[in-house]
Amino acid sequence: MATPLPSDAGTDAGVRSRARPGPRQPLSTAERMLAVFSYFLTVYRRTWRGSIIGRFLSPLFFLLAMGVGLGSLVNDRVGGVDGLPYLQFVVPAIVATQTMWVAMGESTYQVLGYIKWNMGYHAMLASPMSVRDVLRGHFLAVAAHLTTATTIFMGVAALFGGFRSVAAVFCLPIAILTGLAFTTPIFAFTARQEGDDGFNILFRWVVTPLMLFSGTFFPVEQFPGWMQPIAWVTPLWHGVEACRDVATGAVALGPFVGHVAVLAVYVAVGWWLAERSFAARLVP
Repeated sequence: MATPLPSDAGTDAGVRSRARPGPRQPLSTAERMLAVFSYFLTVYRRTWRGSIIGRFLSPLFFLLAMGVGLGSLVNDRVGGVDGLPYLQFVVPAIVATQTMWVAMGESTYQVLGYIKWNMGYHAMLASPMSVRDVLRGHFLAVAAHLTTATTIFMGVAALFGGFRSVAAVFCLPIAILTGLAFTTPIFAFTARQEGDDGFNILFRWVVTPLMLFSGTFFPVEQFPGWMQPIAWVTPLWHGVEACRDVATGAVALGPFVGHVAVLAVYVAVGWWLAERSFAARLVP
């Protein structure tokens, strides 16, 4: 003879049935991007002290050597550049230039490490993340690095009198855009590398000449005529000119919009190339 169930057994079974969680809803695009970003933020918490010191000292040395040291000679000999004290001429340019160096640091060895050495990207792609999700989150992390480094330098430069007016705060978004104009194409370049030999070429024959020949320390109009168009097609020249325009209050709408548009094109094309390079490298 069957033993009758307690009077509340059916109720308990029903409660347990109702309490059982249903299928988990997939993460939204924003949630997937922020999940990747939070991972890089967690990693950065372990190394932020050394990073902040390096990003503070490097542009500071440029500021002291070129803006203050060389600047005093330029001001004494020729009265500045384009009617500006040399310090106020060079500081907005260094704002843009230092984002190029930050972008290089975040887009070369670190990216190759996640691809080849510690396989971090492979772990992310083993989850429901796509290549696009991974890139969005990592690009957001790089943008955070660019923002931090630029803000620190601009604060120090302001103490030295490197800016003419408070309008120089608009250098910050321009500098971030300049850094991203290097970040996205260098991600694409790094995804095609098997080792770090290509980075030596990139640093020595691309980035360093850009710093010297993109109007950072002297106007490109001083170049021979055949060299000036080379500077005009580089993202750094456009970043330097746009930062200098807003910092000195000499914004001409047409050229300024052109500078920003060129930087945006570099970001967009680089992003497109990065997605395809990452997919070719990481997706079987």
